[in-house]
Amino acid sequence: MAVSMRDLDPAFQGAGQKAGIEIWRIENFKPVPIPKSSYGKFFTGDSYVIMKTTASKSGALRQDIHYWLGKNTSQDEAGAAAIKTVELDAALGGRAVQYREVQGHETEKFLSYFKPCIIPQEGGVASGFKHAEEEEHQTRLFICRGKHVVHVKEVPFARSSLNHDDIFILDTKSKIFQFNGSNSSIQERAKALEVVQYIKDSYHDGKCEVAAIEDGKMMADAETGEFWGLFGGFAPLPRKTASEEDKIVDTQPTKLYRVEKGQAEPVESDSLTRELLETNKCYLLDCGLEMFVWMGRTTSLDERKSASGAAEELLQGADRSKSHIIRVIEGFETVMFRSKFDSWPQTTNVTVSEDGRGKVAALLKRQGVNVKGLLKADPVKEEPQPYIDCTGHLQVWRVNGEQKVLLSAADQSKFYGGDCYIFQYSYPGEDKEEFLIGTWFGKQSVEEERASAISMASKMVESMKFLPAQACIYEGNETIQFFSIFQSFIVFKGGLTDRYKNFIAEKEIPDETYQEDGVALFRVQGSGPENMQAIQVDPVASSLNSSYCYILHSGSSVFTWSGNLTTSEDQELVERQLDLIKPNLQCKPQKEGAESEQFWDLLGGKSEYSSQKIGKEAESDPHLFSCTFSKGNLKVTEIYNFTQDDLMTEDIFILDCHSEIFVWVGQQVDSKNKMLALTIGEKFLEHDFLLEKLSREAPIYIIMEGNEPPFFTRFFTWDSAKSTMHGNSFQRKLAIVKNGGTPIKDKPKRRTPGSYGGRSSVPDKSQRSRSMSFSPDRVRVRGRSPAFNALAATFENPNARNLSTPPPMVRKLYPKSVTPDPTNLAPKSAAIAALTASFEKSPPARELIIPKSLKVSPAPVSPSSKQELNSKENSMSNRIESLTIEEDVKEGETEDEEGLPIYPYERLKVLSTDPVTEIDVTKRETYLSSEEFREKFGMAKDAFYNSLQLTLQVEESLLVNLLGNTISQD
Repeated sequence: MAVSMRDLDPAFQGAGQKAGIEIWRIENFKPVPIPKSSYGKFFTGDSYVIMKTTASKSGALRQDIHYWLGKNTSQDEAGAAAIKTVELDAALGGRAVQYREVQGHETEKFLSYFKPCIIPQEGGVASGFKHAEEEEHQTRLFICRGKHVVHVKEVPFARSSLNHDDIFILDTKSKIFQFNGSNSSIQERAKALEVVQYIKDSYHDGKCEVAAIEDGKMMADAETGEFWGLFGGFAPLPRKTASEEDKIVDTQPTKLYRVEKGQAEPVESDSLTRELLETNKCYLLDCGLEMFVWMGRTTSLDERKSASGAAEELLQGADRSKSHIIRVIEGFETVMFRSKFDSWPQTTNVTVSEDGRGKVAALLKRQGVNVKGLLKADPVKEEPQPYIDCTGHLQVWRVNGEQKVLLSAADQSKFYGGDCYIFQYSYPGEDKEEFLIGTWFGKQSVEEERASAISMASKMVESMKFLPAQACIYEGNETIQFFSIFQSFIVFKGGLTDRYKNFIAEKEIPDETYQEDGVALFRVQGSGPENMQAIQVDPVASSLNSSYCYILHSGSSVFTWSGNLTTSEDQELVERQLDLIKPNLQCKPQKEGAESEQFWDLLGGKSEYSSQKIGKEAESDPHLFSCTFSKGNLKVTEIYNFTQDDLMTEDIFILDCHSEIFVWVGQQVDSKNKMLALTIGEKFLEHDFLLEKLSREAPIYIIMEGNEPPFFTRFFTWDSAKSTMHGNSFQRKLAIVKNGGTPIKDKPKRRTPGSYGGRSSVPDKSQRSRSMSFSPDRVRVRGRSPAFNALAATFENPNARNLSTPPPMVRKLYPKSVTPDPTNLAPKSAAIAALTASFEKSPPARELIIPKSLKVSPAPVSPSSKQELNSKENSMSNRIESLTIEEDVKEGETEDEEGLPIYPYERLKVLSTDPVTEIDVTKRETYLSSEEFREKFGMAKDAFYNSLQLTLQVEESLLVNLLGNTISQD
C-alpha cells in the first residue's frame, strides 16, 4: 500500500507505541484524544475510535482497532469514524484487525476492555454534555445479559420491563436491587453482580445497600416487599415479548463478494479457498452476524476505504444493524475468518508486512515522531521458571499391565521410552501441602499401558478427593515443572514391561533396550544441576549436534563429546550425568573436530549432523476458553482479557498456553464431567480451535478449584480467598459485594491429605532439600493435624538430618521457608525439658500410653544440663516418630527398612496365643509384611488410621494444655 503523510491524521501520530488502550472521539469529523479518566464513558450521540495495543511475549506489538457508534450518532460522524479507523491502521503499517461496534451489539472482545460493563450516557459533544451535571439521583432500571461479558441497557422503570428470562438492576438513591429472572443462569446472575458493584462504586461512592431479589419469591422477606413496592406492588410478570435486540440474525450461506469501484460483486465458486483472494483487491465475506472486509496487501488506502463503505451499504440495505463488520489485512487474518474457508494454507508469507511497517516508520521518523513502538522489539529473554517448590517428596511407579511397581529413589528418575510411569509429588504450598499426580508416556510405549496408567492415576486423584493437580506428559514434551521435580532425568531406549516385550515380539521389532555393557549414546541437555536430562539416542554420528554434549560408552570405554557451540555449563552437566550413568569409569573427553578414530568407530563412522539447538517453543500468550462437553462434542467460547473472576465454579475452562494446556474444573461441576476432564483436554488439542498447530501430545494439566498450583495461578492476579469460598458463583459474588468488595474466606483450612494408599507423603521438614538421583528410599510420615505438626516441630531438633537423606546439592528454585524459627522456640526450653521427662518411661504393653494426670514444675536450665536437654529433646523426637507409619517393606524380605524383623499377623495380635515379645507395641503394624498388611487392613484402613489420629488428638490436647500451664507458671 502506498503511504502518504497527507493520509495520516496528526492525532494518530505516535499512537500504538506501548501496550494499553487509546481512545479518540470524533468531533467535527476529526479524531480528538480523550483523557484517560474518561475511558469507559461513552455517549449515545457520539462516535469513537478505540485502539487496544498488546505486547506479545516475543516482543512484538499488535493492535485491534474498534470504532464505536452511539445509537444517536449522525451518519456523517459514523462514516468519519470508519474512515479514520482505516487511516489509523495505515499509520501502524496496515496489520491491525478493525471492528465496527454498534451500541447494544458490541463484540465480547470490545466489552472485555471495559469490564465489568459500559453504560452509555445520553447526550454527546453536539449537545454540550448538559447531562453531566445532574443534581438529583435518578432511579434507573437496567437489563443485563451475558454469561462471560455483560451487555447493559437502560429500560423504562416499569413492571412491564421485567421478565422471567433476564436479570435486572434497579438503582435507587439508597439501595441497589438485583432481580434474578427465574430462567436466568447462575453464571449470568454472578456476572450481573459485577455490574452492581460497578454502579455502587461509580454512582454511590461505594456506600449503599445491595439486595438480591429472586423471581417468584413473592413477599417472602422485607427486601422483596420493598422492591415490589417501588413498582406499585406485586403482580404477575408479563410474558417476554421479542424486541429488536432479541431478534436473531437469519442464518444464511456464506457469500464472497469482490469490491470493484466501490461496488460489491458476487464471486461464483463451488467452494471457498484461499486462492480466490487476490492480493491487489478487496473482498467482502458475508457470514450473517459477521461481515468481513479482506484487504489485499497491495491495495491503496482509498480502495480500503471504498471496501469499508461497500460493507456498510450492504448491511444497511438488508437492515442488519446487529451484524459486526470486521476488517482484516492479508497475512494477518483472524482465526474466525480463516475458519470460514474450506482450505487455508498453514503458513503465510508476511515478509511484506514487516517491510511495509518499516516504510511507515521511516516516513514518520523524518517528521520527528518517535517510532519505537512501530518496529518489532527484540524478544525478552527470560530464564523459564518452574513456579513450583522443588524441595518436596517424590514417588514413582512403573506401570506393568494392571499393576504399578514402586521404584526405589535411586531409580525413580531413570525412565525407559517403551514404558509408562506414574509419579506423585508433594510440596509445601501457601497454607497446606500441595500434590501433583501425573503420568509419563514413553514414545514407544504400548497403548494399553497408557490406558492403564491414566486409569490408575485417576483413581489415585479420586481417592484423595480430587485435591491433587493431575498431569499427562509425553516423552519429548516434558514441562519445566516435570524436569525441575526430577532434577536429574534419564531416558533409556527400550522397555522393561511384559507388554512392551510382547509388542515388539509380535511386530518383529528389534529389542533396543539399554544394556549397561552395550554401545549407547546419550544427549545431555538442561539449564543446570536442578534441571538436567540425558536422552539416549541412536548410536550413530548423525545423532550428534554441535549445540550439545554427549556421553558414549561401550563396555568399559566411555567418551564425552562437546560440540563447538556448547558452554562450560553444558560440559559441567555431562560430568554430573556421568556420575549417574557410568560413575566408576574414567572417560575420554572428545572435542568436536578432534575426535579419535575409536570414537568414530563406535558410531559406525563419520557422517553429517546438525548444529541447530533442539529448543522448546517460546511461551506464547495464553488464551482462556469456557467449555461445554455433551455427547462427545466439545464447544468452546474464548474469554478475552480474562481474570480470575471469569472462572465460574459451575463450569470447566481451558487455559491454552500452546506448549501446554490447563483444564480448570470448578467445585460445582458434577462428578461425571469431573472424570471427563482429561478427555475434554484431549478433544481441545484435537480440534485446535485457534488453528495454532497444537501438538496432540502437548502436556495436559487438570486443576481442581481451590487447589490451584502456582504454575497455574501465575497467569492471573490471583486471590486464593476467592477460590476457597463456599457456594455457587452467585452466592460468592453476593457475599463479596455485600462485604464491600472483599472476599470472605469462610472455608476452614483442610488437613494435609494422605497420599495414595492412606499415608501422607510429606517428609520431615529437614528432609526437604534433596537430590532425587542419589536419595535412597524415604520414610513417609502418617498425616498429623496442623497443631500436632507445630508441637512436633517444637520437640524435634531442627539441626538433626535424617541420615538417609543426602546433603542438599542444589539451590531451591521456588522455595518457601518451612523450617521453624529456632529463636521462637528458645524461651520454652525449660518447660519442654520438664515436659519431655514425663515421656522417658516406657509404659507396659497393655498400659494406656496417654497419662491421666501430669503436674509439671518449671526448672531453670543450667549450662551443665544443656547436654542432657538436647538428649531429652532427641528422645522426645524419637517418641513422636514412633507414632508414624513407615514405608511398606519389600515383598519377600524378613526385615523392614530400619532392620525390624517381620512377624505373622497371628503373633502380633493383642490376644495372640503365641505373642511376640520385645517389640514396640505402639507400632505393631510395622512388623507386618507389606502383603499381609494390605490383606488384613486394606478394607478397614481408614478406621485404623482414624483411631490412631483420635489418639494423637487426645494426646495433642493434653500436651498443649500442659505446655501452656508450664509456660504460664514461668
